[in-house]
This record gives sequence, structure tokens and C-alpha cells, in this order.
Amino acid sequence: MAETAATLRTVAHNVRAARVRAGLSLDELSRRAQVSKGALVGLEKAQGNPNLATLVRLADTLGISVSALMQGPPEERVRVVAADTVAPLWTGERGGEARLVLTTSGPAPVEVWRWRLEPGEEYPSHPHQAGVVETVSVTAGRMVLVVDGAEHTVEAGQTATFDGDTPHTYRGAGTGTCHLIMTVHLPPGPGASA
Repeated sequence: MAETAATLRTVAHNVRAARVRAGLSLDELSRRAQVSKGALVGLEKAQGNPNLATLVRLADTLGISVSALMQGPPEERVRVVAADTVAPLWTGERGGEARLVLTTSGPAPVEVWRWRLEPGEEYPSHPHQAGVVETVSVTAGRMVLVVDGAEHTVEAGQTATFDGDTPHTYRGAGTGTCHLIMTVHLPPGPGASA
């Protein structure tokens, strides 16, 4: 619980700082990100439990990465992160989950996610900001990647990449659990670096 509270305080600080840097009022950020003003006020007070879709909309609107909203001060030159020490940002109805393991620094950061999808379980994603490229590498099982309405089967040992600025969905397929590593390549820009 203490780890979750600390993460929420970090997110609260980072959202407020990014909003102020962008020169946006709570009302304007609420309108642009399609997040209620009440939820934003609560989030900036480190209250509530924002879901992954909310964090993605805020990050995209503020021109930063989801991980930039979640990261505290910079760490050592080499970071080693165990996925099970990172809280899931999404949990599916059948036990699937998505964990944002880390984000690289620099002018065009890359988010590294670990996903687990059970058969038939899916996560629909809103389009991201222009210039975002996603890559999914299936390490076990099978998934269906739906990009702009077209379905693509991706099996263990295969990798797919696509522009993330269109609607897309990740769906577990087959009879077993699908494990995948997803990278989100963020466009360079002044607000994009973590």
C-alpha cells in the first residue's frame, strides 16, 4: 500500500508540473484530455485511482509519456527493474495485466511494457498522439492485434509494429496465456523527454 501511495503522490506532482509547464488550467486540461475536472483535482491531490486510459489521455494531451507521469527523480546510469515489483496499470477481467516496466530517457523516449492476456481478453486503446509507434513481441502464446479495424494474428516468436495514432486493440487468442513485450516509441519533442 505504501508503494501505491508513493506512486500516486509522484503522479500527482508530475501531472500538476506538466499542466503548469503547458500553461493549462484544470478546466482546459479536463476538456482536452476528456477527463472530468473532479478526477483531475483529485489526481493532483494524490487521491483516487486513475486507470490506464486516463493516464494515457493525460500524457498524450500534455505531450509526455505515461511513464514520465509515473517516474520520480532520475536513478542510476543502469536501471534493472523486475516486472513483479511494478504495479499493473491495467488488469483484465480474466486475469490479464499490463505493467509499465520502464522508460528510456532522452529526446525520444521508449516505454517498455510487459503484458499478459488470457484467451478472449482484450484491451482497446484510444489513438495516441501523432508520431507514436508501438511494437509488440509475443514471447508465448498468441494474440490478435487490431489496428484501425484490421485484425493481425501475432504468435510466439513474432513481432509487429504499427503507428499508434489510430484505434487499436490487443486480444488474447488461442487456448493459452499470451505473454508479450510492448514498446511505445514516443516522438521527439520538448515535452517528450522524461
